[in-house]
Amino acid sequence: MKLAFSTLGVPGTPVSEVVRLAAGNGYQGVELRVHPEEPVHLGLSSLERADVVEAFKAGGVEILALAGYVKAAAEGDDEPVLAELSELVKLARDLGASYVRVFPGGGDQEQAEADATAARRLGAAAPAAADMGVSILLETHDSHRAGLDVARVVAAVGHPRVGAIWDVLHTWLAGEEPAASHAVLAPHLGYVQVKDVASADDLTPVALGSGVVPLADCLDGLDPDTWVCWEYEKRWHPGAPELPGLLGAGREHLLRLGAPKQ
Repeated sequence: MKLAFSTLGVPGTPVSEVVRLAAGNGYQGVELRVHPEEPVHLGLSSLERADVVEAFKAGGVEILALAGYVKAAAEGDDEPVLAELSELVKLARDLGASYVRVFPGGGDQEQAEADATAARRLGAAAPAAADMGVSILLETHDSHRAGLDVARVVAAVGHPRVGAIWDVLHTWLAGEEPAASHAVLAPHLGYVQVKDVASADDLTPVALGSGVVPLADCLDGLDPDTWVCWEYEKRWHPGAPELPGLLGAGREHLLRLGAPKQ
């Protein structure tokens, strides 16, 4: 498998240091959180975008994805959602990222209404994304926590540039067995986000393998070329241990779990 980590785990860290951490700990890629409080955001100038590209190129590290905060199923007008998504896709093109991450964000709407809203917007954004060589991935999260929920929306779109991110924590919290999540998401899968937590009632991030998320079951059966990204939610849990000190052991743990079965 190919390994990446999310900059959600190292909030505010300069790009050069992120590249150093990835290369120094054996991670081939990075998922960049796109937010105004981060070094990478939608307001970057052309020169700043080029500097980011050069930093990753020099370190031999790939920009796997841009993790944005577009809510595809959110209530309201389509226009502002599509405008933000368009800017995110353009940033991904400029940085050479293969994917952009979006959330469902369907809130308390009826399932069918949230599904239709997300599918309509993702379908509208897909042709331009395809022209730019970028895929839009809907993450198993919030209103669409289970793999079945996200697969239903992505299948309704029916465009090869719209797919899924399997966040294994959320499908587990939804009560969906890993094998079931994998089965429904596999035809649409962009990459897998892994994480570990102390319990279903305490979502403070912990070192991979020291919590309760069934990571071995989640990684079992993945295509060997699948990207697996560690999303350590340090930004939301400032008291959690620092990610840089955990990266090496985390990589080794994932490689052991993903090793071919004898």
